[in-house]
Amino acid sequence: MIYVCLLACAALVFAEYRGHDWLRTGSKFVASGAFVIIGLPAFGAGPFQTAMVIGLVLGAIGDIALLGRSNRAFVGGLAAFLAGHLAYVIAFAQLESPSHWIIYAGRIGIVVIAGGCFALRWLWPNLGKLKLPVVLYVAAIVAMVLGAFAIQATGGLPAPERDYLAIGAALFFLSDLAVAREKFVVRDFKNKLIGLPAYFIAQLLIAYAIT
Repeated sequence: MIYVCLLACAALVFAEYRGHDWLRTGSKFVASGAFVIIGLPAFGAGPFQTAMVIGLVLGAIGDIALLGRSNRAFVGGLAAFLAGHLAYVIAFAQLESPSHWIIYAGRIGIVVIAGGCFALRWLWPNLGKLKLPVVLYVAAIVAMVLGAFAIQATGGLPAPERDYLAIGAALFFLSDLAVAREKFVVRDFKNKLIGLPAYFIAQLLIAYAIT
């Protein structure tokens, strides 16, 4: 299934480059469905696994919402991804208390928080009415990444699953920056070229972290 997801992602990048709407839609459904299928067997195995699967499903819903090009579609996708990040945060809290995340994440945690602050400062002039939703979203993704690296540092998951989780969270952050640049700064194919592979690899790693 990993190869199905990666091939569909490659087709999606090509579709974005050439402007093929039908291929864009089909390949995104396949790529998103693939990482959900990988993680789905873990549903019900425990609070951590169940919350993680819910996060994967919400990510797939966000993917489909972002097939639209309107502001309404973007807000719908943003809401789904925000809920997905919160599901991941809830999952991580089952393994390690959030009160310790900043400490355990160490220097990486400081970099992540600084990156979130930089992203908000960079995007702020162009956010318009979306300032509050974007602030909430950045807070959620920063918390998610902190949790993932805290779990990696404390051994909350066995190896290599804890490494999959941390790398996946970092790539998710990178993909979100690409989406934000596309929406609020400049429309550029480079955003898709970087953001889409980073996102789908991130979700694959997160799915494999629970299986």
